[in-house]
Amino acid sequence: MAVKEIFDGLPWWVKWVAVPVLALIMFGGLIMNVIGFLVGLLFKVLVFAALVAGLVYVVRKFTASSPPRGDG
Repeated sequence: MAVKEIFDGLPWWVKWVAVPVLALIMFGGLIMNVIGFLVGLLFKVLVFAALVAGLVYVVRKFTASSPPRGDG
């Protein structure tokens, strides 16, 4: 018996309302943990990129404003 055959005899609200609600109840915590992890990871990547960009900016600003050293 295929899944399609099982769902064919059921009303529309079971397929489109009850089953997704049961899935959210059963796996909601797992889904939220995964989403939270991904959002946290994205935030850390963005902060890292901003810090690297700031470091590059500061280093270039100071190296450009310092007088050139004579090599002799």
